[in-house]
Amino acid sequence: MSDDIKTLDDLEALAGGDAPAEAAVPAREPVRDELGRAYATGKRKDAVARVWLKPGSGKITVNGREMEKYFARPVLQMILRQPFEVAGVSGEFDVMATVKGGGLSGQAGAVKHGISKALQLYEPSLRPALKAAGFLTRDSRVVERKKYGKPKARKSFQFSKR
Repeated sequence: MSDDIKTLDDLEALAGGDAPAEAAVPAREPVRDELGRAYATGKRKDAVARVWLKPGSGKITVNGREMEKYFARPVLQMILRQPFEVAGVSGEFDVMATVKGGGLSGQAGAVKHGISKALQLYEPSLRPALKAAGFLTRDSRVVERKKYGKPKARKSFQFSKR
């Protein structure tokens, strides 16, 4: 080891040059099929949603029915609209989703996750906004399994001292 290395610049020069930081991260390319759609899978609890996204008027179809018919609760409809509002593209894309498993709340979360992933695949420039809002992260919380010797996952039978 030589004693002439005093700064980071000396170390970089010795290591072999200036590697630009921008070259390490390749630019993301849009991922679309031959029909111009982006496809993604979203998951939440036990629900799995397959989502196709294409430019359109903002129509959302879930399992062949309109979003308002399938998710009757306004809260669930709001959950499905969140990715578009965060990305600033409300009413610009049509969504066709099929969802299986779980309950309505889990299914809404799965479709939201799928929409977010499909949005960032269709238009990579939307990724930072969706990532900052936490919509691209799969919520991994699932129901805990029941243990033997217990009536539920954690509940115990009533304790009797005598």
